Amino acid sequence: MQLLPDPARRLAAWCALLLLVAGVGWVAVRLCAELRTAVTPVLLALLGTALLGPFHRRLVKARVNRSVAAAVTCVAVVAVVGGAVYIVVAALVDTGDEIVSSLKDAADAVAEHFGAAGTSLHDVASNARELLGKFGGTAASGVLSGVSVVGETIAMAVLALLLVFFFLRDADKAAGTLRAFAPGGSADTLEAIARRAFHAVEGFMRGTTLIALIDAVCITIGLLVLRVPGAVGLGALVFVGAYIPYLGAFISGAVAVLVALADRGFVIALWALGVVLAVQVLEGHVLQPAIQSRTVQMHPAVVMLAITAGASVAGILGMLLAVPVTAAAFGVVQELRERAGTA
Repeated sequence: MQLLPDPARRLAAWCALLLLVAGVGWVAVRLCAELRTAVTPVLLALLGTALLGPFHRRLVKARVNRSVAAAVTCVAVVAVVGGAVYIVVAALVDTGDEIVSSLKDAADAVAEHFGAAGTSLHDVASNARELLGKFGGTAASGVLSGVSVVGETIAMAVLALLLVFFFLRDADKAAGTLRAFAPGGSADTLEAIARRAFHAVEGFMRGTTLIALIDAVCITIGLLVLRVPGAVGLGALVFVGAYIPYLGAFISGAVAVLVALADRGFVIALWALGVVLAVQVLEGHVLQPAIQSRTVQMHPAVVMLAITAGASVAGILGMLLAVPVTAAAFGVVQELRERAGTA
């Protein structure tokens, strides 16, 4: 190594460090994938705890028993999530036939102007039910596998809810437990890193929830003014989709426009699209800088890369968890840099 100049040695050291970090990260991801039925509920419970922690602390400050406060918080979140899912599903089921019918009408209009291309679109719309039936038949042949997946999902959801209860109830003991397992004299550093990471996740969840609520209210009001059916359900879909940045907003907005097209026609659908785009502009240029800049700062490019990486590793669940995990990592790096600067 003495034969190499100093820049080359430093480059080699950084390359070795990057390879080591990448190797450890790859092993960690593989272990999480193998143990996903246990890891997923823990990660979801941590997100739920970060989101519900302020509400639980308010109950505790009001002299409510910690266990009772945690139980009330869990019951409240089950009621809210269950109600939102019911509203969304009911709204989409009620307007499903109208969406298919409107797609046929739109395909006919396109066929008048573009000929064969529109005819193909009409064929797709006309055969939508047949295609869905064939898909259902294929899915029915693997019903046992489907039941297994549903059962696993329900089990993970129940476990995550139970973990949220215990995490909320015993949050005051977390620091002491962490310090007890810290090696040597690293207790203070480890506690500071853990607190910074959790506060980053908590800030992200709090900011995202506030932005999602504002988006949902604005879009719901716009759809109500346009007299689009299922406006409340579509607003709930927007709220849920906001937890997956970019993609969630695109999907929920597309569904809202399709429902408007199904029931109110092309002109109202354009107005609905305008409402969705206006809310997205408001979010990107006003809400995100004003709210998220006070909680966690991440460049949009970093967010998109994190979502892409999460999707490639764990699909939709990876997309949901990618940004909070990245926010926690940013918090850890910032804490380490501050400690290194003061050392």
